[in-house]
Amino acid sequence: MKRAQLIGLGVAATAGIMAFVMIKGMVGKPAVEKRVEVEVNSTEVLVARRDISLGEITNDGLFRWQTWPSDAVTKSFITRKSGTRVIAKLSGSIARAPILAGEPITKQKLVAAGQGGVLAAILPKGMRAISTKIQEETSAGRLILPNDHVDVILIRRQRTPQGKDEFISDTLFENVRVLAIGQQLQNKDTKKSSGGAAKTATLELTPRQSEHLALANSMGDITLALRSVSDLNRDGKGPTDGLSLNKKRSGSGVRVLRYGVSSRAYGVN
Repeated sequence: MKRAQLIGLGVAATAGIMAFVMIKGMVGKPAVEKRVEVEVNSTEVLVARRDISLGEITNDGLFRWQTWPSDAVTKSFITRKSGTRVIAKLSGSIARAPILAGEPITKQKLVAAGQGGVLAAILPKGMRAISTKIQEETSAGRLILPNDHVDVILIRRQRTPQGKDEFISDTLFENVRVLAIGQQLQNKDTKKSSGGAAKTATLELTPRQSEHLALANSMGDITLALRSVSDLNRDGKGPTDGLSLNKKRSGSGVRVLRYGVSSRAYGVN
């Protein structure tokens, strides 16, 4: 082979190798990422570090600051603009409602230390908390739990002019919220039973209804009838009055024999 041909082959081979290297570099080169920074107007709000239970006494470790878009911050939120010692000021407060982890803290959900006990903190304005004795057979088999709603029924004995005993049932109040069963203010750990040890139920009533319940406790036995969850927020109203203890009533009844003596037990209309 002539010298000129060898030189030509060498130049062609060199050019081919260079072209291969260049093409490989272009194909394997990663795509250039373009980043566009958008400035978002944000602020830091106070949130719960973990779930806070109803009636729990708070401390510094239960709160943290979290960045939120300013457009989503309402007046009820607590922001860093409130001061650097806001967490220390809230320490010792009582949770008047359950707070989920990451949920913003508001002053409406906390009661400052020294402004009343746990029960007083969760009691709505103008309402009263009053307790009544319960047993398994008078509290739906002890399946009534805090925040359930019940009807309050009084079973009492009344003597007739003929000297006979009448047992009368009166529905005193309807749709009453149960604040506590014994010392339990909240249904924890998804329990379906109050544990069977509680002997009292604390109810949320108006001042006048509290007087009637106190009177009823001295007149006979109180029974709590559990209501459906669909009744919990009926028209946004609280407990309603049933039959007055000072009002005479008539209703259907059945005659029963007690020790061979005929008496009458009245039912509810």
